[in-house]
Amino acid sequence: MSNHKKISRKIEELFIDNPDTPFDLSWINIVSANQKEIDYLKERFNFSPANLEASISTTFSQRPMIFEENGYLFMILHFPIFENNRIIPAEIEFFVGHGFLITVHNNNIPTIEKFFNYCKESQNSLLSYSNESSVMLLYEILDRLMKDCYPLIDQNSVKIDEIEDQIFSRTQKKAAEEMLSVKRNIISLRKILQNHKNILKRLTEMRSSIVERELIKKHYDILVEHSKRIWEMLDIQKDTIEALHDTNESLLNNRMNEIMRTLTIFSVLMLPLTLVTGIFGMNTPDMPIVGYPHGFWIIISIMTISLIALMYVFKRNKWL
Repeated sequence: MSNHKKISRKIEELFIDNPDTPFDLSWINIVSANQKEIDYLKERFNFSPANLEASISTTFSQRPMIFEENGYLFMILHFPIFENNRIIPAEIEFFVGHGFLITVHNNNIPTIEKFFNYCKESQNSLLSYSNESSVMLLYEILDRLMKDCYPLIDQNSVKIDEIEDQIFSRTQKKAAEEMLSVKRNIISLRKILQNHKNILKRLTEMRSSIVERELIKKHYDILVEHSKRIWEMLDIQKDTIEALHDTNESLLNNRMNEIMRTLTIFSVLMLPLTLVTGIFGMNTPDMPIVGYPHGFWIIISIMTISLIALMYVFKRNKWL
């Protein structure tokens, strides 16, 4: 069992203790850090004030970043979470040094809490337990965070399939609304994950006094592959949703053209009838037919013959 210490309401520390190694490793997990939590880190570690300020819960970085400071690595990463029917970024800060790893977040990334609780109960099964290395513990955390992106991508794929069915079942309006939501989520995912590959590549170059460099590179290369695979899937989804958007627009345009064609034909058919009624509606004394017995029916017959003749012309030219 792991040794767990609850320092305060927002700070927990987990000691990963392998009796077969001479090293010590602790994971400090901080949620919704305010000045009190920052002061705790100041007292215990020699961290840069700028890095500590970036960890306050009200501060949100617009981009991922990584800095190598004196004796430790500071990193800010964003990971997608699903909230209120949309994908939004959640930020997490990492402080990684010899014998310690610190995570600071706003308690909106369930994977961190799940893995922290898992470590409490099953530290013997951890990769980082065998060598008590913060580098390997960081890998295990990032591996789970990266894998959590796949369900969100799968969710987009399911929505895309539903949109395709809606498009070809002639419910284009509903499909257009769903499409906008999926496009927004794909854009959000791409924006959140676009710089991960570069940062993960930098992590493959990390050095450790405990773990061989080849082993570090081997594991972090897996994370780079995850990043590449996720980006490729997002590219495919982006192309697919754009193709569906074009298809939906084409079907909507075709439908609109059919409506306009019907209205145009109706207007043209009514044109000679309007002309005939306009001519015989003129109030002149020499107007033929008007005033004759059965004059009304003669005029109706002229209008009917004109309508049939025009419809014949349309039919012959395959306009109907």
